[in-house]
Amino acid sequence: MSEIIGLTLVSIGLLFDFFGCFGLIRFPDVFNRLQAATKCVTLGTCFILVGTFVYLGPGAIGIKALIALAFIVVTTPTAAHAISRASHAAGVELDESTVVDKYAEEKD
Repeated sequence: MSEIIGLTLVSIGLLFDFFGCFGLIRFPDVFNRLQAATKCVTLGTCFILVGTFVYLGPGAIGIKALIALAFIVVTTPTAAHAISRASHAAGVELDESTVVDKYAEEKD
């Protein structure tokens, strides 16, 4: 039973990763692409790692999957925030369809 649940979680994770990669290709600017990368890919990778833990059990590889999950959950949003702030500070233009620019509001 745990094999079926594990494979289902891995499949859901792969689906999220696919949509995140698709968003990296389709979105117009770096800020929108970061949205796809941080939300979809992080969630997808977490599903894959949880599925790995469920499938393999609490052995050495399962524990490593949980440690990697904790590392990804902490570092990915932090890195995306740093990249977006640095891009805005460097003057990277937002897409013309962007409605709100919170970083510009902070400068005022």
